[in-house]
Amino acid sequence: MRNQPLSPLDIAQMDLSRHQFAFLSACETAVGDFKTPDEVIHLAAGLQFAGVKSVVGTLWVVNNSTVQRLVEAFYRKLCGDGKMNPKGAAQVLYQVVHSLTHDKDMPLDQHIVFVHIGV
Repeated sequence: MRNQPLSPLDIAQMDLSRHQFAFLSACETAVGDFKTPDEVIHLAAGLQFAGVKSVVGTLWVVNNSTVQRLVEAFYRKLCGDGKMNPKGAAQVLYQVVHSLTHDKDMPLDQHIVFVHIGV
């Protein structure tokens, strides 16, 4: 990315199979490009096709406060025992998202913005 843009196709053609997990907290990382609606590849899918076993991404715009709260809680749970278990990422994401449903100050669309892809 230093010299030119990095496309999802570029990522999908890499060998990232030694990587177990990626958390993409930027906006719309699990959404395709509106300019090419027939394409199904987005950043999160590109990472998975390249070999990353477990990927968390976002489906639409996410508030900074939501990201901060969710990511902190996610990693606290995922790495609570001092080791990261990427196979538990989907369950941990579910638990963290569920725990935020009690927060009445957080809009509903921010409760459900994150998605897990993979193992």
